[in-house]
Amino acid sequence: MSDFDAADTGQDVDYGHYDAGQEHNSLDQLQQAQGSEADAQSQFGVYEADHHTAVSTDFSQGHHTEYDQPAAVHYESDDYTNYSHDATSDDHVFAAEGSESSHQAEFSELNALQERFDGAFAEGTEFHGQGGEQQLGVADK
Repeated sequence: MSDFDAADTGQDVDYGHYDAGQEHNSLDQLQQAQGSEADAQSQFGVYEADHHTAVSTDFSQGHHTEYDQPAAVHYESDDYTNYSHDATSDDHVFAAEGSESSHQAEFSELNALQERFDGAFAEGTEFHGQGGEQQLGVADK
C-alpha cells in the first residue's frame, strides 16, 4: 500500500490512496480408498457307528451204559446234559454335523477438495487537485 503525497506535485490535494496486491488460486484434491475383507469357514461332522456282537454257545455231554445178561437181565443208565446259549448286542451312534462361518468387511473412503483463489488487484481512490483536475498517482518508495 502506498499513499500519494500531494506536496510532491505542488497541488492542493484532498486525499489520495492506492492499493496493489496479488491473490493466488489453486485446487487441491485428495482421494483415498481403503478396504479389507476376511472370511473363515469350518465344517465338521460325526457320522454313525454301529457295533454288533453275537454269542452262541452249545454244550452237550452224554453218558450211556447198557448191560445185558443171558439170564434176562437188562440194565441201562443214561445221563445227558444239553446247554445252549444265544446272545446279541447292538449299539448305534447317530450322525451329527455342523458348520461355522465368520465374515468381516471394512471399507473407508475419503474425498477432500480444497479450492483457493488467487488474483492480482489494484484499487485507487480519486483525489481532487487545484482547478478541478482529477488525477490518480502512485508515489514511489
